[in-house]
Amino acid sequence: MAHAALRIDAPVRDREAGPMLRATKSESSITRRAKQIGLGVTSALWLAMVPVAAVGALFSPLIFDRSGNLLNPLAWLGFLLMITMWIICLAAPYVAWVLFKRGQEPLAWAAMATPLAWFTALVAILQFVPG
Repeated sequence: MAHAALRIDAPVRDREAGPMLRATKSESSITRRAKQIGLGVTSALWLAMVPVAAVGALFSPLIFDRSGNLLNPLAWLGFLLMITMWIICLAAPYVAWVLFKRGQEPLAWAAMATPLAWFTALVAILQFVPG
């Protein structure tokens, strides 16, 4: 037994490596069907956010009600993020499904995460706008 452990240059065979060959696979173990279901649920979530984001876009000019906000660049950035949020919520699922069908799954999930990043940036910027 001790002699077998010292063989560094021994050829690796499937039966010797066993679990290590399965452990180092770069492919994910999630099936394509499960990924489609996840993408569908996430699409439904973002499409359900479209009316909420549209109402936010309707009320977005109120960001300039306080004096001085018209000259505040963060207020303008928050305004633009708020106006375009509903567009991002509509476009992200479409782009994600196109990328998913073309086999570019990492980019598809990045596209699907875009509304979350957009909303996070919106909330972060609005913290610095006096209102």
